[in-house]
Amino acid sequence: MRIANVYRPLVFGCPVTAKLPEVARRMTEKNIGALAVLEADRVTGVITERDLVTALATSADPAALSAGMCASSDIKTATLDEDTREVARRMLDYGIRHIPVDQDGRLIGMVSMRDLLALETLAP
Repeated sequence: MRIANVYRPLVFGCPVTAKLPEVARRMTEKNIGALAVLEADRVTGVITERDLVTALATSADPAALSAGMCASSDIKTATLDEDTREVARRMLDYGIRHIPVDQDGRLIGMVSMRDLLALETLAP
């Protein structure tokens, strides 16, 4: 199956300057585990639940930290025509649970490991 069949076509994001409590609230409101970190219209990173936990565990004042300070900036992406198993393998290799979907240099959605697991579990 292709990523085009399983990705979530909405991109939820936050400004690079958003403080971590705001980031956590946005993730909770949208019931998601990752946000694109945006500077103007450009994606500069991805911040995940794991990034929030790391900040809580290692910072004396995590509430003062911004999304840009804690986000992963080495962004791995998937494309619509990629095979879901290949993308799942890449996510496992990199130890990531969320991967942005890119089309012609534009971020158009996100796929989570949960999305791919559901696909494999529910497939006939």
